[in-house]
Amino acid sequence: MNGKYIEFKPTLKVSLSKEVIHLAFKDYFRFNKDKTTFIFVGGKGGVGKTSVSSATALWLAEQGKKTLIVSTDPAHSLADSLEVPIGSYPREIKTNLFAVEIDPDEAMAQKQAALEAQKTTNPSEDGGLLGLDFLSDQLDMASSSPGADEAAAFEMFMAVMNSDEYDVVVFDTAPTGHTLRLLSFPEVMDSWVGKLMLAKAKLGSATNALKKIMPFMEAVDDPQTSEELKRTKEEIDKAKVVLSDPDRTTFKMVVIPEEMSIYESERALEALGKHDITVDSVIVNQVMPDICDCDFCHSRHKLQQKRLALIDQKFPDQHIAEVPLFKDEVKGQEKLLKLAHILYDDEDNDEVTQEAIQL
Repeated sequence: MNGKYIEFKPTLKVSLSKEVIHLAFKDYFRFNKDKTTFIFVGGKGGVGKTSVSSATALWLAEQGKKTLIVSTDPAHSLADSLEVPIGSYPREIKTNLFAVEIDPDEAMAQKQAALEAQKTTNPSEDGGLLGLDFLSDQLDMASSSPGADEAAAFEMFMAVMNSDEYDVVVFDTAPTGHTLRLLSFPEVMDSWVGKLMLAKAKLGSATNALKKIMPFMEAVDDPQTSEELKRTKEEIDKAKVVLSDPDRTTFKMVVIPEEMSIYESERALEALGKHDITVDSVIVNQVMPDICDCDFCHSRHKLQQKRLALIDQKFPDQHIAEVPLFKDEVKGQEKLLKLAHILYDDEDNDEVTQEAIQL
């Protein structure tokens, strides 16, 4: 087959309750005046979450939406995908588009620095250095705990949720297990805050330092009263409401047409439902065309068609979109925008139709 060229034209298909219709996927976005919209992009590792989330953020910025894309994956690849340096603070990388890669180690280091400053300026507080040293030890343990990444990501969510600085925030999430822990964090915080309040009461006034270094503590003047505890829990409840509001928060599941990806996504969708997170769409990435003159390609296409039927069966209540397998790696803003225009504007992959593929 050397030297033979085959041309194909991939298309975007959106399936709604198994009825196939052709329309732009952008119709499923909802925006709120003066309130930030949150979009979580998740799925199994290696299915193209970062490419889809980056493409989505670029497209939203192109539409004039002030957009922040946040990487919550400890193995950050957002900077590689967009081909721009991204740090642990939001920075503008192009018009209307800001990006940040959450660094839990740096976030915890800042809290430790604040605590050290507090110890220096208040060495004689009740509890003295012993109490503050205890808190320092707690932060050391927290920074190495399995939930440190999710804690830092949730704190970022709370910050952007309360500021409404951005029109849209896109979360490029970690593989499924991490993401489920992140989205269940309000329940974890509910329990954690109660225990922290008890610890603060036991440690005495030395724990006033917590107001400057722990989330949700700023509004608490006297943590031993039920009123302050109520206020703190109200902040957590507010996060729950936003996460479970389909007009403000939605989840887009990225899958590839392979059984392992489909079944893991099905389980994740069930778990997200228990947390009242709305999964409005499933994006099927890396869909191969039918190339009859290539036995391998034709076999893969036939197998994928079976998997696509399985996806229709497993996700009957979600909007389903297909993204074609690209000839080259999808990275860099130009390529990502091509993906975005296919996904959200129903454009053809002209890269493929203009240049035949050599098999």
